[in-house]
Amino acid sequence: MKTLQNLIGGIWEDSRGDAFHEVINPATEEVVARCPSGSPEDVRQAVDAAVQAQPAWAALPVAERVELLSRWADTIADHAEELAEIECREMGKPVALGRTFIAGAAQGFKAAVAEALDYRFEETVTDGTTILRRPLGATAVIVPWNFPVPMALGALGPLLAAGNTVVLKPSERSPMSAVRLLELMELPPGVVNLVLGDSRAGAPLVADERIGLVHFTGSVEAGRRVGAESGALLHRSILELGGKDPVVVDAGVDPVATAAAVAFGAFVNTGQICTSMERIYVHRDIAEEFVDALVDVAGTFALGDGHDESTVLGPLVDRRQRDIVVRHVNDAVERGATVRTGGTVPEGNGFFYPATVLTGVDDSMLVMTEETFGPLAPVTVVSSFEEGLEKAAGTRFGLAATVYTNDPAHMLAARDIPAGVVWVNQWQGGGPERLYEPAGDSGMGATGSRAAYDAATRPVSIHAVPAAPGA
Repeated sequence: MKTLQNLIGGIWEDSRGDAFHEVINPATEEVVARCPSGSPEDVRQAVDAAVQAQPAWAALPVAERVELLSRWADTIADHAEELAEIECREMGKPVALGRTFIAGAAQGFKAAVAEALDYRFEETVTDGTTILRRPLGATAVIVPWNFPVPMALGALGPLLAAGNTVVLKPSERSPMSAVRLLELMELPPGVVNLVLGDSRAGAPLVADERIGLVHFTGSVEAGRRVGAESGALLHRSILELGGKDPVVVDAGVDPVATAAAVAFGAFVNTGQICTSMERIYVHRDIAEEFVDALVDVAGTFALGDGHDESTVLGPLVDRRQRDIVVRHVNDAVERGATVRTGGTVPEGNGFFYPATVLTGVDDSMLVMTEETFGPLAPVTVVSSFEEGLEKAAGTRFGLAATVYTNDPAHMLAARDIPAGVVWVNQWQGGGPERLYEPAGDSGMGATGSRAAYDAATRPVSIHAVPAAPGA
């Protein structure tokens, strides 16, 4: 069994801590790696390396940084299958799905770093005034377990292209793919460092006064701690936290086709996506046909080990996550909801749970108020599109939302949902120029496209006038 190592200053080395934990394959419950739990000394050494490497990295011409990063993107794309297989072993995502997301993330990373070529790092705005956008220095990227490679790439691109160096900390639940990702990297030593562990690595990384920005994706509770620590140090943080994303299904849409789209949004990656459809509001005029179709589609999401190309629904990441799903379903049933399909833990090894459709849900239930992060589709019937919008907005979260409608006026009304991203008639749409900022408890800090470069740099105004004659 392999013991994973940190990457510090271009050297793979053992953790200086004495605590370790096992990484479990959630489909088989077999141990697949031994991971250090982290230590302050690991973090200190990694930040040292990032600080030392940053001036030389920032001094490279932008085009050279972009070229180096683009080569890495190409290498990642070439190894998408391998990386997807590792993600499958560590967190259960089907290989076919992981391959698609990783290939897309590599392409997105390459596009994001290429934006540096057009970004205005230096701009004359008036006579005598120039604005410089300078890198922040050493930064930290802390990524979650559900999309370890894509989430890392999404944060790393603009930070690195802008001239920052990075200490990357993956989730302790899915560290193996991050290790391989950096094994494929050919950048100067110290530009990207890897420190493994749980909060024993994360807490000292966030608290290091030399870290100019923390890009954190994870739970609301952990995000609050990161934001508070960064704020105390007067450092920046970008926080993408939990979601309880709504979908509003209007009268007049095709209920069968829309049900298929909603099933994908609710069940893909076993519902373990921050923007999964977790609250479904459907107009009463099409509710019966929509729910029947949703139940039928749910039955096509075959459970199994993600190495099997026929598997659509892999396991949840671990027993703890499945217990949350079970608790939410049981709570809903106890409060009067009906399980239309699924809702039962299957026998055998692995942390599996079937695609589940619930009806008769209301806002007193955990499944409608707390992030589930599982393959559940809870459906509420509404009497009007306006009621659906009102209920969609009635949450403390504000990550994303989706609306299906054929009514132009309703398409415009969808813009009023308080969320960072609103999709109309297409879930997960949007190109590389998309930028957003979560609302409510879903986080803070604008990111994407130029906003990511604004966050990765600090503006400095230089005011200069000609010297006085004879001076």
